[in-house]
Amino acid sequence: MNLMNYVELLTRFLFDLGAMLILIFLIYYPRYKHKETAISAALFNIFIFAVLAILSNLEFGMAAGFGLFAILALFTLRSEPISKSDMAYFFGSISIAVISAIDGTSLTLTAMLTAAVLLGVFIIDHPEILKSVNQIDVKLDSIPENFMSNPEGFKTLLSERLGVEVLSYRVRSVCYVTEVIQAEVDFRPK
Repeated sequence: MNLMNYVELLTRFLFDLGAMLILIFLIYYPRYKHKETAISAALFNIFIFAVLAILSNLEFGMAAGFGLFAILALFTLRSEPISKSDMAYFFGSISIAVISAIDGTSLTLTAMLTAAVLLGVFIIDHPEILKSVNQIDVKLDSIPENFMSNPEGFKTLLSERLGVEVLSYRVRSVCYVTEVIQAEVDFRPK
């Protein structure tokens, strides 16, 4: 590896680092405030960049790349569940590392693709475009009469008990022995 290759690798790393910082700490963290996910996504970005920078200088086939993502998928299956938006930002951070680290693409193409990713995330997840909706898992200690045949009534009951505007809900489980309903509730503060 000659000096020009090191300069290009350093340029790619600085570009990756800048894009990841924008994605995670200027877009994701101010919106979601999930410190652990932000740190994990940022560190994974750096780790993936380092691994791919080494592998791109070796004989590295497409199958090995898919193997790498399969390992990441297994990792996510074995860890505690995170929300879909957190997972999307996590994958976005990894994607920026992959785009930036793979040798053989021009820096111009790398910059354009990364800018497109960041712009897409900024627009699609902008709070003014899709109004913010919160989600919570709720366990009720009683089963209302006819809650399955009257979904609007159950939604109204949830709104009253939680003191929020319930937009939708999904019943996860019902146990008539313990008189417990578990539901996932999407809501907005009133």
